[in-house]
Amino acid sequence: MAGTTAVRTRDDYRSLSGGEKAAMLLLALGEEYSSRMFQMMEDEEIKEVSQAMANLGKVNAEVVEKLMIEFAEAFSSGSGLVGSYSNTERLLAKILDPSRVNSIMEEIRGPAGRTMWDKLGNVNEVVLANYLKNEYPQTVAVVLSKIRTDHAAKVLGILPEQFAMEVIARMLKMEPVQKEVLSDIERTLRTEFMNNLARTQRRDSHEMIADIFNGFDRNTEQRFMAAMEELDREASEKIKALMFTFEDMNRLDPAGIQAVLRNADKEKLGVALKGASEGLRELFFSNMSERASKILREDMESMGPIKIKDVDEAQQYLIQIAKNLADKGEINISEKGGEEMVY
Repeated sequence: MAGTTAVRTRDDYRSLSGGEKAAMLLLALGEEYSSRMFQMMEDEEIKEVSQAMANLGKVNAEVVEKLMIEFAEAFSSGSGLVGSYSNTERLLAKILDPSRVNSIMEEIRGPAGRTMWDKLGNVNEVVLANYLKNEYPQTVAVVLSKIRTDHAAKVLGILPEQFAMEVIARMLKMEPVQKEVLSDIERTLRTEFMNNLARTQRRDSHEMIADIFNGFDRNTEQRFMAAMEELDREASEKIKALMFTFEDMNRLDPAGIQAVLRNADKEKLGVALKGASEGLRELFFSNMSERASKILREDMESMGPIKIKDVDEAQQYLIQIAKNLADKGEINISEKGGEEMVY
């Protein structure tokens, strides 16, 4: 009946995937014990289980009993489980930082829609066509047969004509697709397309390039930036504005500098300051105790000449500390124009 949420019963047990079983187990254990399990998982495992958990829906208590027979008494009186995005997000929030939770939830949600085919129907036709044109015609035929006809028409109109006609020919001769084949296609779409789509949609392209440039050593950065200025001066200016270099530490207030100092390895700090401007060095020294400042100055003097590569690595290390602290809201990084911005 339309509008009724399906409930998984004992008869559905054999069709459950490993990820679904793991999701049921974690939901049944409760937030305290589940959080400990999540802490021992790799990122990809968290994503897989979270995806299954979010799509689980209502689960009959009998299925839970069958899954964990040794704990049957503990669950037999329960009313079952409800796996949802909100439950999943709340559970992850107990053991992961907010930015990582948002990243995982954004990837498993993807474009709006309950099923993979609903989601594809909400993907821009140009983006979808650019992905499908590299697939086998038979695969494309299956995909287009599963999405809305109006959306399929738009995608076909964008595909290269010869390729599109081959897809149409496959659709005309198509027989019922085996469940295993359909599951493989859905899995590929989720891992190779939807997850990448979610990642690319989250970030501005200038911000992404700025982060990449931040990772260069200074010679490589200067070479690429010079080439970028010749290619597109407006874009290069946007990238420069978004980049956070070591000299931009001058944009931190005293509390921000002190927070970086508390989190930094003192040896790397000395190497980084060895290649800094005199003004930036004094900014760091002025936010240290007189004794700590004296010891650091002496350590720097005893280092002798330092390779530029080592200085770049140490400065990048401190930049990352500053960005991480800003992401957590512990410090503010003021914009070059004077306004505050948080990385």
